[in-house]
Amino acid sequence: MTMSSTTDSVTVLTGMYAAEAEYLAAGGPGEASFDLLAPFFAPDVVLHQAETLPYGGTWREHSGMTQFFLAMGAVWESFDMVEQEFLATGETAVVLTQVHARARATGRELSFPILQTITVKDGRITEIRPFYWDTRVIADACAEPRAAG
Repeated sequence: MTMSSTTDSVTVLTGMYAAEAEYLAAGGPGEASFDLLAPFFAPDVVLHQAETLPYGGTWREHSGMTQFFLAMGAVWESFDMVEQEFLATGETAVVLTQVHARARATGRELSFPILQTITVKDGRITEIRPFYWDTRVIADACAEPRAAG
């Protein structure tokens, strides 16, 4: 790990998280433009979400990231990153984020951690791998209530 890669990843991630907050404050998915976030992501960025999440799957390129944010917006009424800690920096950064969120379908509120590995090359994010402690709890909280039958 070189000092420049450490500085670059912290600068890029700090900028991206600030842009994400601005994006959400401007209305988020479907309202705000992804252009606020685009400069922080490489054109060939890949985001790997756990398949069992309502927004699970692999999201590729800027178009995929736009679709991911729309999928997240459809699931979560609010998704606040209340605390973040950079556990490692460099070309691959590790960020621990404490989240407080409210599911749109059920109104349930959850607090949970997400650990992300984020690869930064040439000043842009190229890959993101979030790890959730319990995807079932998250998926259950977001599931549409079933009709009695």
